[in-house]
Amino acid sequence: MSDCTIEARDLSKSFGVGARRARILHGVSLTVARGETVFLVGPSGSGKTTLLSILGCLLTPDEGSLRVLGHEIGGMNADGLTAFRRRYVGFIFQSFNLFPTLSAYDNICLTLNVRGVSSRSARVQASRLLETLGLEHRAHLYPAHLSTGECQRVAIARALADSPALLFADEPTASLDAENGQRVMGLLTRLTRERGVTLVVVTHDSRIDAFADRILRLEDGRLRQESSMVRMSEAPPFATDDGRWVELEREAVT
Repeated sequence: MSDCTIEARDLSKSFGVGARRARILHGVSLTVARGETVFLVGPSGSGKTTLLSILGCLLTPDEGSLRVLGHEIGGMNADGLTAFRRRYVGFIFQSFNLFPTLSAYDNICLTLNVRGVSSRSARVQASRLLETLGLEHRAHLYPAHLSTGECQRVAIARALADSPALLFADEPTASLDAENGQRVMGLLTRLTRERGVTLVVVTHDSRIDAFADRILRLEDGRLRQESSMVRMSEAPPFATDDGRWVELEREAVT
């Protein structure tokens, strides 16, 4: 198997019709190695989220080629892309996208059920993930009764359910203060390293740069700069050696 999880060549994407059609990406090429953590940075409107959506097989490029986990994405139809995402890809969205009428526990179970995991196995996996993220005592609360940081951890647990090979996160710290942003990224990178998951993150938050292996900068839809980083090697102060969350946050909504 290739050491590359993602191989993108000359990706271009436009939106709109006629005179209002605007090109968002201009011939972007990149590779991401297995197990690597890559950040996509740049000003608003630079094409970061569009690129993330293409790499995550949510959007198709107008031009260029994309190979993910050894699969040629361009040859897949809509059903094939859906099946591919369910099997290999996890997403953490900026707004969390938790189902408001489901508990934290049921949000994770539902995702596993959709991926074809049996109800019994889904219950076991959901419980283990919530325990790892220090949320076992919040498992049966609805998102409205969880703090912002807790909702983010539920979103992480859901994205990691059934061990995806590739994880995409869109502004995972945007709704968090500096302290909780560090906590979430420390936990997220620890869990992905332990599982050998490739992680691609869109972020404006330079305070979390030290968690990346590599930073790619987009400007005006073009890849302008690439930086290699020395990732934090020590365990963050809020986690034990087994990665469990141990430090309390601000009070949750009641």
